[in-house]
Amino acid sequence: MIASFSAERDLAKRALDTARKRGASYADVRFVRRDEENALVKNGRLESADRADSFGFGVRAIADGAWGFAASQIVTADEADRVAALAVEIAKASALTKMRDAALAPVEAKTATFTTSVDVDPFAMTVDDRLGLLIAAEAKLRERKGLRTTRAAYSIWREDKLFLSTEGADIQQRLSEVGGGIAAEAVGDGELQIRTYPDGLRYQNSGGWEVLTKWDLVGNAPRVADEALALLKAKPCPQDIRTNVILAGNQLSLQCHESCGHPIELDRALGSEAAFAGTSFLTPDKLGTFRYGSEQVNIRIDATSPGGLGTFGFDDEGVPASEGWAVKAGLFVGYLMSRETAAALGKRSNGTMRADGWQRVPIIRMTNVSVMPGTAGTLDDLIADTDDGILMDTNRSWSIDDKRFNFQFGTEIGWEIKKGKRGDMVRNPTYTGITPEFWGSCDAVCSESEWVMWGTPNCGKGQPGQGAHTGHGAAPARFRDVKVGVIK
Repeated sequence: MIASFSAERDLAKRALDTARKRGASYADVRFVRRDEENALVKNGRLESADRADSFGFGVRAIADGAWGFAASQIVTADEADRVAALAVEIAKASALTKMRDAALAPVEAKTATFTTSVDVDPFAMTVDDRLGLLIAAEAKLRERKGLRTTRAAYSIWREDKLFLSTEGADIQQRLSEVGGGIAAEAVGDGELQIRTYPDGLRYQNSGGWEVLTKWDLVGNAPRVADEALALLKAKPCPQDIRTNVILAGNQLSLQCHESCGHPIELDRALGSEAAFAGTSFLTPDKLGTFRYGSEQVNIRIDATSPGGLGTFGFDDEGVPASEGWAVKAGLFVGYLMSRETAAALGKRSNGTMRADGWQRVPIIRMTNVSVMPGTAGTLDDLIADTDDGILMDTNRSWSIDDKRFNFQFGTEIGWEIKKGKRGDMVRNPTYTGITPEFWGSCDAVCSESEWVMWGTPNCGKGQPGQGAHTGHGAAPARFRDVKVGVIK
């Protein structure tokens, strides 16, 4: 059930009135209540179980053509007045150094509610029931002898938000997420090897407890443990060669996040977000004309995708969730935009402004930026269609420059592909590339049956730093003539 914000709505209206009286030409107020719990079972014991909650409100205001923001966890009428007045005061001070007036693309002010679809509410379960899954999965890992560390973790997360603006918006939302996974670590012969499932202990989707139980952590634990041990004896990844690479869906999702999701953030492309996260090689002069990848590459921006960490009803500017394209048949065609950055291009916002809680100002964040399925069939079909190459699965490391142009990734595990068959396991597989060349070498993407909505629940951006939850659907895909084995 969505939270009641009746008292907070009155305070929000009061704050908006105060902001207007102090000289704001625009203002909005967000009340945010967040609850989360994280648990970790390690080597047969409960290592940690943390429960946290926060509640407060933030006010954004435009005055004299500049932005101001202030926030508080004290929820009273006097504090609503003080915070609103402070936001306007900061805006007027900021106006002394502004380069141009802040202008917002238009949006229809909505009165609406949105709630994530949840089958099994994890907050309504007992702690024993939640921990029971971790204990059973971690115990299954430990049945294999020789592992140094075994872990199982879950995260449950819920956020209730109320948004009001001087333009008349009144929007209430409840967003819910669940994540987790298992990990096995093996040490020997100078090697530390790890296998995780389903995706580096950071798998997370929007929804209820069903998000985690569908992956059958207990049933997959023996395979994960066996692979961690086998990696100690596996042959090293070939060094400094060029070959065909098939990326598993979970690895392709992070490849998309780093080399497409970030460079299509319009604040980075315009240079207003640069110090911490960097800028972008996808400058506005390339929009609609730049060849980002091959015709097999279709990357969608979609805040309505079921299960995505970037799925919601409205962003933190009151803009409805939308669907569109970042890359269509290999051509760069769309940015992630706020109302202000969209106005700079003469466009409307596609609803990507989100804040990490009540105490942070909204900034452009990825919603669900997904590589759409192709026609290559299953992963087995794609392997059968590949004469020579390496299959790489599950990210282990990454590095990418501040314009998102040159990158290097390492994965947990790889397998040689010889004459259409999966061959020997290889350890420490890595690959490197230049973003448009790499995506330009993509010649096959598996079909919808292999497509999974993955997620990144810890994307960092902004100063002060903000974490964000972003979604990335992907299926396995093949890339030709990739440089492999760049770490010795």
